[in-house]
Amino acid sequence: MKFGVCVFPGSNCDYDTYYVLRDVVGAEVRFLDFRETKIQNVDCVILPGGFSFGDYLRAGALASKTPIAKAIVDFAQKGGFVVGICNGFQILTELHLLPGALLKNENLRFVCKDVYLRVENSSTPFTKKLEKGEVIRMPIAHGEGRFYVPEDELKRLEERGQILFRYCEEDGSITKEANPNGSVGNIAGVCNETFNVFGLMPHPERACEDLLGYYDGLLLWYSLISA
Repeated sequence: MKFGVCVFPGSNCDYDTYYVLRDVVGAEVRFLDFRETKIQNVDCVILPGGFSFGDYLRAGALASKTPIAKAIVDFAQKGGFVVGICNGFQILTELHLLPGALLKNENLRFVCKDVYLRVENSSTPFTKKLEKGEVIRMPIAHGEGRFYVPEDELKRLEERGQILFRYCEEDGSITKEANPNGSVGNIAGVCNETFNVFGLMPHPERACEDLLGYYDGLLLWYSLISA
């Protein structure tokens, strides 16, 4: 599988993601500039974390108006894999490739810490190497990570299996205390209806080496490659 990592002004996790895919996973990867109008010779596009365009106006709003944004929509509509991490997740909701919106954290503060995630659906291309109910650990770092959809849409997401990860306690229990930002239903990651576009707030690229203390993030990349 060939990966492309988008680079926007203000991105700060683009090279981290590139490094993990190239040097840790051993995949073929290249950078995609925000001014590009076509996406070619890649199987999966990654929108990395960071603060694209300084998060002015609204996180992800300006990035969603760039030339590559239209190319990403076309790529996804043709069945290409797209992953948005943190700010990338925000961009995907701005592009309406994913449902809902990412609002300011409930406590109105930037949150940076490790969180536990429970796998809700292990039958997607992004979670094939995981087990349903499995608990993994990853770091978060965001100020606008509160996922929101109306109650009726939340019910549809649950029925269709589009919720892939929920914030949880270490033992897998879903509690308000385990929710770092006030996301509805403790949701940390969701897919689109055709399961080729995925967004999550935690950073898998920061959880891929023993040097960093954990490598649960590798399971997501290996899932994609096996897909």
